[in-house]
Amino acid sequence: MPLLEALPEDLEVVAALDSRLQERKLVPGNINTRWVKPTIQERLKAEWWLARNARADDRVLCFGNLPPIFRVQGSVQVFLQNRYLIEPFSLAAFSCKTRLKIGLERLWLASRAEQVTAFIVQTPSMQRSLRSSGIAKNKPIRIFPFVSESEGYRRTGKDSHPHATNRFDFLYVASGEPHKNHKTLVQAWSLLASEGLFPTLCLTLDEKTTLPLIHWINQQKSAHKLRIENQGNLPHQGVKRLYRETQALIYPSSFESLGLPLIEARQAGLPVLAPELDYVRDVLDPEQTFDPHSPTSIARAVKRFLGIEENPLPLQNAREFIHRALVQAQ
Repeated sequence: MPLLEALPEDLEVVAALDSRLQERKLVPGNINTRWVKPTIQERLKAEWWLARNARADDRVLCFGNLPPIFRVQGSVQVFLQNRYLIEPFSLAAFSCKTRLKIGLERLWLASRAEQVTAFIVQTPSMQRSLRSSGIAKNKPIRIFPFVSESEGYRRTGKDSHPHATNRFDFLYVASGEPHKNHKTLVQAWSLLASEGLFPTLCLTLDEKTTLPLIHWINQQKSAHKLRIENQGNLPHQGVKRLYRETQALIYPSSFESLGLPLIEARQAGLPVLAPELDYVRDVLDPEQTFDPHSPTSIARAVKRFLGIEENPLPLQNAREFIHRALVQAQ
């Protein structure tokens, strides 16, 4: 919606929008809107309308990761955010329906990329991934790091020290796709519990679409007495409220095109714990980093942030080793 509101009033615009858009009444009146139902037939009709009506001096902006199916006149720019479409990530953890959808979209993007004038991405790491994929061969790849609210963003935090007055110790704003890495995060919380540490963690998982994951998390909560609370899928104002009620953002996602919650957390003045990965360093310098595939690494980062020292490894000299191996073993 902010993009539509930012369009000049004297610019002639036609917007093809998903009919499920909840903010339909907020679309500016000067925009000629074509509502498209989420069916294959209606999508094809919209694509055919675009091919027949676009002219050579028109600019076509595609915000759904995919270029037009049919050849169109004019300049075509594609805003690409889905890394599953350009990198060979395994889809084994997805349902058959989702695997089929992503597979078809990969084919769609690769087969229609030649008619794209330029691609738009949000970060240097996304630009490198798209370039390496070969899909954007000889095409400009422009970096436009778009967020609807850019005020207050800082690369580094003002205060990395934890406070004891917040409702939650840590917050993870993410949906439930496999790369969001919730299971590894909860395994880290179980490791902390085994050491007698029980920090609070807030999640934002949609109960309708991630029920098996939520069920597994509840099992871990019960087994290890974890202090984890799921707030469900919240509107943006609800997420902003959670930022105010939390002392730090933890973000274990294994890959992102941007990682918007990282920026929003900085805007809210929160410290950030995140993987030592390119997509994170593209946008900020976190207070603590970890290996996103290691529950132990995540747990150690949490302890460092909370000011809890890791016990040193009890190194032994040769005499002590022999004594313990030969004498104490008897």
